[in-house]
Amino acid sequence: MAEVKLNIQKEGPSAFELYDEGEKYGEMVFDIQGENLTVYHTEIDPEKEGKGYAKLLLDAMVDYVRTHKLKVIPLCPYVHLQFRRHEELYGDIWNKVREND
Repeated sequence: MAEVKLNIQKEGPSAFELYDEGEKYGEMVFDIQGENLTVYHTEIDPEKEGKGYAKLLLDAMVDYVRTHKLKVIPLCPYVHLQFRRHEELYGDIWNKVREND
């Protein structure tokens, strides 16, 4: 069963990392500054695409943001697309102002 682990770094970007059967199959790279979590990149192993792994990473990030009362700046094309398609789900955490800076 797939699981998402949080890998927080003091220096440089952090990541939500996706593991299945002990192997890392993907990650969502982000950074936190102040009250904003900026998502830069989401990547899934090409052989594992289409299994819902990116959505697992997205769900983990959204849960983390809501728990810590943060806003998201979705610079990652995948996250930005999901936020645009499902604004009713993510509008409360989407920092559109900072995204356009």
